[in-house]
Amino acid sequence: MCRIAGLANSIHSIADRSLLIEEICRTMAHGGPDSDGLYISSDDRVVFGHRRLSLIDLSPAGHQPMTFMNRYTITYNGEIYNYLQLRSELQSLGYHFHTSTDTEVILAAFAEWDTGSFSKLKGMFAFAIHDQKKREVILARDPAGIKPLYYQQVGSSLAFASETRAFQSLDSQIKESSVWPVLLLAYGHIPEPHTLYESVKALPKGSFARYDLVKTSFTVCSFRHFSISENTVATADFRAEVRNELEKAVNSHLVSDAPLGVFLSGGLDSSIITKIAFDKADSRLSALSLYFNESKYSEKYYQDLLIKDSNLSCSQFLLDEAGFNDALPSVLNAMDQPSCDGINTWFISRAARASGLKAVLSGIGADELFGGYPSFNRMKWTRLASNLPNSMLKVAGKSSNKALKRASYLRMEGMGGIYLFLRGYFSIFEIARQLDGSEREMLHILESADSGRDVSALDPGNQASWMEFHLYLQNQLLRDADVMGMAHGVEIRVPFLDSDLIELAFSCPPDIKFDTGRPKKLLIDAFSDQLPERIWNRSKMGFSFPFSEWFLSDDYVKEQMNSGNSATRKRYEEFLAGRFHWSHLLALMLLRKHGHA
Repeated sequence: MCRIAGLANSIHSIADRSLLIEEICRTMAHGGPDSDGLYISSDDRVVFGHRRLSLIDLSPAGHQPMTFMNRYTITYNGEIYNYLQLRSELQSLGYHFHTSTDTEVILAAFAEWDTGSFSKLKGMFAFAIHDQKKREVILARDPAGIKPLYYQQVGSSLAFASETRAFQSLDSQIKESSVWPVLLLAYGHIPEPHTLYESVKALPKGSFARYDLVKTSFTVCSFRHFSISENTVATADFRAEVRNELEKAVNSHLVSDAPLGVFLSGGLDSSIITKIAFDKADSRLSALSLYFNESKYSEKYYQDLLIKDSNLSCSQFLLDEAGFNDALPSVLNAMDQPSCDGINTWFISRAARASGLKAVLSGIGADELFGGYPSFNRMKWTRLASNLPNSMLKVAGKSSNKALKRASYLRMEGMGGIYLFLRGYFSIFEIARQLDGSEREMLHILESADSGRDVSALDPGNQASWMEFHLYLQNQLLRDADVMGMAHGVEIRVPFLDSDLIELAFSCPPDIKFDTGRPKKLLIDAFSDQLPERIWNRSKMGFSFPFSEWFLSDDYVKEQMNSGNSATRKRYEEFLAGRFHWSHLLALMLLRKHGHA
């Protein structure tokens, strides 16, 4: 896990380009604290930078950027879990390796199969390769979109980086996107491919971009995407298959030459991952968890159940209100882009780093694949509600009732409107009022930004799965996990997003996979004999903090909200009176932080 950046055909002098990349890498040093590196091509057209978090082959041999066969140079962020198998295959084809890294395997695979190699890589990755002979730069990102990669084209120049904040170093006058405040208030984050900046875009997951250094052409192509199939005949024992694939995924994710841990929240998903990991791993593995004095939010009881049942080694960290308040400004500053989630991940990642861990396994992804959210039961009724006349939906948007006011989003076509109806923060009417614009203008921005395709032909459960996987997981959970983990130099690994497991889940018949009475029934059936019943036979809680209580007494929150505009101050008064949700308050704080509230 690392941080990467690069420039191609920049208008700056080679000396200035080198200084710019070095500066960019310094802004991302938190994500690669172990070493840094710089590459300048022989024709001066390409400059790559790298910040390293060393996990495989900790020796200087793993230094990046790395060159192979005096032709291919890479700067790479991620982990390839099947690199040993690929290495053996490439050795049989005559390739020789000088390091024990997965980085060199990516280069050899590219030398052998070109962009066809990308679909062979199992893991999480974002990288750039300079092919000196073809005079081109290739950008690539993993199919599940676990690792981020952003790019900017200005004239004939190309820039890329792991974080959007890096582009401020390239252009101190970089223009903010005019639509991001609208997107944030609607989604609680800025959905891809949009970013905080008008000229910076996210490379789509499962895609590569080919930049011709001579013609200065830039083309983006998909190399792999996951599709939901409903044609599978229910003859297989899907419980056994899910169990087998997840066990294989966890085992592959344990590869590391550095200390490794597991996040244990006490919920089903993290408990399954923890149980499998400790069954597979050696004594170097440790679990870690957070708990609170506020029993309403703390899952320590369930953490202790698994720790005792499986005789685990676990470090438990108490987070209290004072510790939260002290850290909140640092948490918000760690955000690469505004997001109303991820604060919990910042704290557990800090605990991981304090425990000497460089990588941790997480249960992210299970809810989206196996039906863990309320949306899986609500999708059928949401589809029916979307058939109401637009005039009724518009009136509903001005209601004081939270569910009713989000109905205004159902005027939008496709899954974007349905997503915002189920998960949206502010209604279209509220956004227009907060940003001093018209409802028509806000609706147009949201419709233009919607990249969700029509999946109405799928079973309602699979519609929800597609929506949660491609929208919520992609734009919120994975981005926040990467940013908040790397804020402490900690890599977060997600075994539930192993490509084989994703394909299995997406091919499983919905009547086997989903059950309206019990969320994640298939996952529970596959692992119930491995866990204490009180862990899997309980209501979903989620990894949440006592934000409502803690925000009430936080001086930083008070300062930010009281220094805002009249609409923001009014909302803060509503929050103090118990009539405004803390997550909506956080959205306004983030707007205020960027001078928009």
